[in-house]
Amino acid sequence: MGLIILIVAGALLGWLATIFLRLEDGRSVVRNILAGTIGSVVVGVATSGGMFLGSIQGITLLWATLGAVVLITAYNLFRQKALR
Repeated sequence: MGLIILIVAGALLGWLATIFLRLEDGRSVVRNILAGTIGSVVVGVATSGGMFLGSIQGITLLWATLGAVVLITAYNLFRQKALR
């Protein structure tokens, strides 16, 4: 159940980042959702000590949120530099 929560939280953060950044391109939406999901799952698994299949602690979810935000930000900064 914890893994599903991490995936959904990361996807939701990626989608919200797309709205916040006002990105209209369909590919950008999918890429931000993937970046949020990957960041959330990687940091969530790392901070939970590998116990992510059962329940999930609140602090793990907060760290996973931070991981998703950092990865989405890094991706969008990299993308902006690549477009220049």
